[in-house]
Amino acid sequence: MKELVCLALFIILSALFAGAMIVAGFVCQYKKENSVKNSTYECGMIPADDARISFDIKYFNYAIMFLIFDIETIFLYPFAVFMNALGLFALIEAFVFVFMLLFGLFYAINKKMLRWI
Repeated sequence: MKELVCLALFIILSALFAGAMIVAGFVCQYKKENSVKNSTYECGMIPADDARISFDIKYFNYAIMFLIFDIETIFLYPFAVFMNALGLFALIEAFVFVFMLLFGLFYAINKKMLRWI
């Protein structure tokens, strides 16, 4: 019971500290705006163009697909290291996991998320 009280106190104090830092950031910020502050910074040179460039959604699709499969590979690495000690159930679970990954990949291919044009 003592551990739960300590954990609850830690969570509450952490949330209060985070909230206090957010409030302190709003209170202590410099609020005066001018054209130099709002301009694009290009190493002391006169800005050539607007910094806000719109990207096509296909680049974000590729990035998200890369992150998904990269993280899934990280999840499979510990299984590969301890495969002998885990047993048959873990092997079946790993195959289910890889099957779900392949299903997601085929779904993305069928929805044409991975096409450039």
